[in-house]
Amino acid sequence: MKETSLWNKNFLLICFSSFFVFITFYILAVTLPTFVLESLHGSQKGIGLVTTVFVIAAVIFRPLAGKWLSEMDNRKIMNASLILFAVCSAFYLIIQSFVPLLVLRVIHGAAFGVAATTTSAIAIKLIPETRKGEGIGYFTLFMSLAMVFGPFVGLMVISQFNFSVMFVICLVFSAFSLVCGLLLQIPGDQGMKKERAASSWHWKTFIEPNAIPISISGFMLAFSYGAIATFISVYAKSIGMEPMASYFFIVFAALILISRPFTGKLFDRKGEHILVYPGIFFFVIGMIWLSQANSTISFLASGGVIGLGYGALLPSFQAIAIKSSPIQRSGLATSTYFVFFDAGYGVGSYVLGVVAAMTSYGTMYFIGAIIVAFTTILYYGLHHRRQRRLQV
Repeated sequence: MKETSLWNKNFLLICFSSFFVFITFYILAVTLPTFVLESLHGSQKGIGLVTTVFVIAAVIFRPLAGKWLSEMDNRKIMNASLILFAVCSAFYLIIQSFVPLLVLRVIHGAAFGVAATTTSAIAIKLIPETRKGEGIGYFTLFMSLAMVFGPFVGLMVISQFNFSVMFVICLVFSAFSLVCGLLLQIPGDQGMKKERAASSWHWKTFIEPNAIPISISGFMLAFSYGAIATFISVYAKSIGMEPMASYFFIVFAALILISRPFTGKLFDRKGEHILVYPGIFFFVIGMIWLSQANSTISFLASGGVIGLGYGALLPSFQAIAIKSSPIQRSGLATSTYFVFFDAGYGVGSYVLGVVAAMTSYGTMYFIGAIIVAFTTILYYGLHHRRQRRLQV
């Protein structure tokens, strides 16, 4: 009889390991721009470059991690990446000029790409087949919580203390992630047959083709979400609601947290469509509302509506990528999905930033809503209709 319990020591350890990786990522994401300007006397272009090289490295190493996961001991790969991630976190304490920071960001991005992919793939292995949607939902909830608490902690620390204290906190969180990884056990992993280590560098050894259709929808979601994560603070300032920017993400996460127990179970019992179409609807309505926000209530409420949509879509898309792929290539499916998601996040942040510069932040968010609405057509054409044909 297969194990159906979800909440156990190993699942909690992998969730917290991922949480500490992502909270470190988000702390640095919101504080490094200020560090570059104030401590390294860098430029606005320098700020963008610090983010860009990190994302590029992560995108390059995600598919490599997916290949390694199908060939080698998953736990060893994860812990090696977590060690490198922690070491990189320590090196921020001695950075005194811009070029060494860029080099560090490349290495840190590579470690992040591997760590994020391996923790996700291992979490999927630990989730019972009958509770995949629910389990992935809870796992991604920890990532969402990191997205909220990371910026809050980072901005609070640099306002009350200094960058050295902030970097020490990042190092501590990275160390916590490593400790969780070292304590983790993966039942049955030692005896699991790995794919033959292919000497070929064919693209299918790095990308899972079956995960590509839903990953394209993930790209579009991340494209618009990048504008929220990157520009919400400056948008809030432009409409006179700067103090509310951090609360936007708290409301955003609160709605994800409240809805998560129901969305995961709905996915497993009723299928993905019952979540994806309403999720797109809520995300689009929330983005339109955000683009027109003229009061504290409308600004914060739009964050909650977007959170409902995002909370339904992110774990659903990832679960679909896993379900669409052979079980022995679940690691590649995970990395494929997040390669597209990370690329969408990076490209969207830049492109929609250009749109904002040419028009306004409100217009940028309205265009972001249209882009996510287009995901309905993509999802139906690339996944839903194809699934119906296979069932006939």
